[in-house]
Amino acid sequence: MEGINTIFIAGHARLPQGMAAKSMFETLTVTAEVDRKYGVIIDASCTLATEHGREFIGHLLKGFSVKDDVEKMTQVIQEHYRGKATNALTAAIKDLEVQYKGI
Repeated sequence: MEGINTIFIAGHARLPQGMAAKSMFETLTVTAEVDRKYGVIIDASCTLATEHGREFIGHLLKGFSVKDDVEKMTQVIQEHYRGKATNALTAAIKDLEVQYKGI
């Protein structure tokens, strides 16, 4: 599609036992609409069980670059998200980077 400067990518990671989302999904997925050239996240979401959790993660990731800011994103998740999915979220973000580099 000509004139579209964004791509949609998804990063995946295994969910830990004992999470509400585990009953719906085996893996956690972080999805992002990303600027193709700079890797900046325009919008993001994930498969956490609650809408509030999905929106919170999207808000945290918006504006970061999957090209340059993966370590910063994982640090922000560790500082601001206090749930069982912390490791899965950081792994899914690292997988976003892999997916972006594969385009």
